[in-house]
Amino acid sequence: MVDVPQWHPARTPRLRPVGDGDLELQYRVVHGYRRAFRMAGEGPALVLIHGIGDSSATWAELISDLARTHTVVAPDLLGHGASDKPRADYSVAAYANGVRDLLSTLGIESASLVGHSLGGGVAMQFAYQFPERTERLILVSAGGVGREVNPVLRLASLPGAHLMLSALRLPGARLQVGLAVGLMKLLDTDLGQDAPELLNLVDALPDETSRNAFIRTLRAVVDWRGQVVTMLDRCYLTEGMPTMLLWGDRDSVVPVRHGFGAHEAMPGSRLEIFEGAGHFPFHADPARFVSLVQEFTATTPAANWSREHWRGLLREGRPDLLGTRVTERDLREASERSAT
Repeated sequence: MVDVPQWHPARTPRLRPVGDGDLELQYRVVHGYRRAFRMAGEGPALVLIHGIGDSSATWAELISDLARTHTVVAPDLLGHGASDKPRADYSVAAYANGVRDLLSTLGIESASLVGHSLGGGVAMQFAYQFPERTERLILVSAGGVGREVNPVLRLASLPGAHLMLSALRLPGARLQVGLAVGLMKLLDTDLGQDAPELLNLVDALPDETSRNAFIRTLRAVVDWRGQVVTMLDRCYLTEGMPTMLLWGDRDSVVPVRHGFGAHEAMPGSRLEIFEGAGHFPFHADPARFVSLVQEFTATTPAANWSREHWRGLLREGRPDLLGTRVTERDLREASERSAT
């Protein structure tokens, strides 16, 4: 047994103040492409990876608090935000490589990863590809576990999506969609919880280059049937990796049942449910989110990776998950999909 120190908010060390200037975008050129990121604070590295169509701005209200105890790095993934948007590889494996390379340019050898939605899939893929550089995983409404995903994203993966996204930016269409969103919120539907946030993602695609990058990214992970990549078949490799799952119980994009399934597939993981929250629990209750991240990183020892342990897990293979919330259908679908 390992003695884990107890976390007390009053005893948390207060590092240097984080000013507004620390949250401004910075840039590194990696492989000829400009990568934008926000960086603040001192202490153990904490990497915040946003979801599809989003950017590091989604974490803006949280960075200052997290940076009091961590060196926080929040990148704009390639094809997103202020980063370049080339005609390139937008797979989760390529994104994991991109995060590694950016951290290398910043002199960061290992970090705890916080990934939201697509970013959760990227964080899991990073831990799979570079376990020696991963200290902890915090997965927020993460993709890459089950097939289900919001039908709007499935529709956006079809041919003609460029025209649909362009049309949504027309004043008349925007008004009609806004009225529909208002009605869904009035009726208190789960989609009504997330629709305003999802609509903001469309507004963040101002030109054809941005929309092309969004669609290329989406089609790398979603098709008309749902999510097309999975980590479910190798979740057992997180044994010994401190992992926390955070989910809104009204998530209309990636249903909360995926959180329960991932929790059972990841040995020793911890699951926290945000009641009444949708796909963006860190926006619904930022204070609780920050508190959970600080407590988790302070009270869990970083993963102690070794080649021998990794080899043993691979040789032993995936445990039998039947009889858990991970259904036979999930396992069958996982055999058809791969994050590699």
